[in-house]
Amino acid sequence: MLNLSQQVLRTDLSGMPLDWVDYRSAARLYSLGQVVYGCGNRLFLLHGGINAATKRRSTLEINSIIATHGIHHALNKLKDGYVPPLSNRTLFQRDDYICLYCGGRFSARQLSRDHVRPISQGGEDQWNNLVTACVRCNNHKAGRTPEAAGMELLAVPFTPNHAEYIFLMGRNVLADQMAFLRAHFPRSSPLLRRLG
Repeated sequence: MLNLSQQVLRTDLSGMPLDWVDYRSAARLYSLGQVVYGCGNRLFLLHGGINAATKRRSTLEINSIIATHGIHHALNKLKDGYVPPLSNRTLFQRDDYICLYCGGRFSARQLSRDHVRPISQGGEDQWNNLVTACVRCNNHKAGRTPEAAGMELLAVPFTPNHAEYIFLMGRNVLADQMAFLRAHFPRSSPLLRRLG
């Protein structure tokens, strides 16, 4: 059964991961001549209309990874100061839906964003100061630091680079897409250890 919700990884010409697109957007990029090459496995084989003169039906093969023409802002994302946008979804994904205080795995509904250094004590709402916490642990910690609350962090929070962020944004990342993204992760990435 064809999974039409499967995402296609879009890159620039150099292979810098840009974003995820659905099959409709990928087909549009192909039809506009924006796709330079595709790699990875074939995800979709779309069938079009029948040519009146040749009696042949048109088809469009869409790969799991497509490189596209155009001006992209990917170079800005390679700069040292680049910080990807922060959301609970990507934060929870970064921490693998595990409370970094008790170690329990929870659904997104049961998790919250915890400021390691509380805002009331000058902490900021940024990747390096935020961890995933279950509601119980977050309530217990309250407006204190982990040390003051007698709690220990199980991992150090980190800011993902752009490729790590693209991975965190993905849903149902395929093996070939994952291998492509992993090649863009820093060697010291905590995600590499988690993903094996």
